[in-house]
Amino acid sequence: MTTLSIADGAQWLRRFFRRNFKVGIAYVALLALLGVYAGLQPRLFTKPVITATANQGMALVLASMGQTAVVLTAGIDLSVGPIVSLSNTLASTLFPDSVPGVIGVVVLVLLVGALAGLINGLIVVYGRLQPIIVTLATASIYSGFALMLRPRPGGYVPLWYGDLLTRRVFDLIPTSLVLLAFVLIFIWAPFRRSRLGLAVYAVGSDERAAYMSGLNVNRAKVAAYVMAGFLAALAGLFLTAQTSSGDATIGAVYTLQSIGAVVLGGTSLFGGSGGVAGTIAGAFVIRIISSVLFFAGINPLSQPLFEGLVLLIAISLGAARTFTLRNRLETMR
Repeated sequence: MTTLSIADGAQWLRRFFRRNFKVGIAYVALLALLGVYAGLQPRLFTKPVITATANQGMALVLASMGQTAVVLTAGIDLSVGPIVSLSNTLASTLFPDSVPGVIGVVVLVLLVGALAGLINGLIVVYGRLQPIIVTLATASIYSGFALMLRPRPGGYVPLWYGDLLTRRVFDLIPTSLVLLAFVLIFIWAPFRRSRLGLAVYAVGSDERAAYMSGLNVNRAKVAAYVMAGFLAALAGLFLTAQTSSGDATIGAVYTLQSIGAVVLGGTSLFGGSGGVAGTIAGAFVIRIISSVLFFAGINPLSQPLFEGLVLLIAISLGAARTFTLRNRLETMR
């Protein structure tokens, strides 16, 4: 009986390792970067620096979680960054100083983000067009709306709103991490465990098989884009709190960086495999790289080169197992 239990445990561990190998690579990369960062910045693990680091990566984490939903369907959303910008400019244009007014604007911005994602999904599904083409076009439209709202950086953001999202709860835990926990528990987890969330994975794995199984393929795809728009809008709202202003170009970097975080986190660009656990680590890796290079004294003009090299190495390590398995399958033929 004991022998069987040990064997079962070992088998479970092997399955767990195979299933989470890519996610593990993302967290190993994150821990390695934090180790280097701690060596360069001795105050890293003090409360102010922990809070600043969490705030620095949170907008990208939220935007990348939205990108993950689309990539799981074997699609891609190039409008994530522009939706972040649109949400930021809309909020900074409409924010009043009253609490009820701010809550109303937050709800409106989230609905606008979800609507932008819905438009993407409907065109992709019922227009039968490639996601990269559709979202490239809508990205230009959303960027145009953002520039119309705020041709120049500025706007009004209540100080208490910025403090609420960027400080600490009871002077202990960064509010940004509490926000992340809330999104994971009350938004992503219910979506992931629902029939619709399971359909998203199934569609990414094999769309034809998902359809033959009776799953609503069109609804799953549209839901993924709505989730992407909603979370991108949430990222824009957090960015508004962080910067206390509006800027129509502020989300430009989030499109490619969100894709990088998704891939680094182990989600397959072919769909059906992955999740936000790795994406969160990947997003923080991308954000922390710049801080590590800054404290290392690297010339700012050279930083993109080193950032790209670190990402390439991390992603290659994550893909190494995929290439190994593929070679084994080809050998067995």
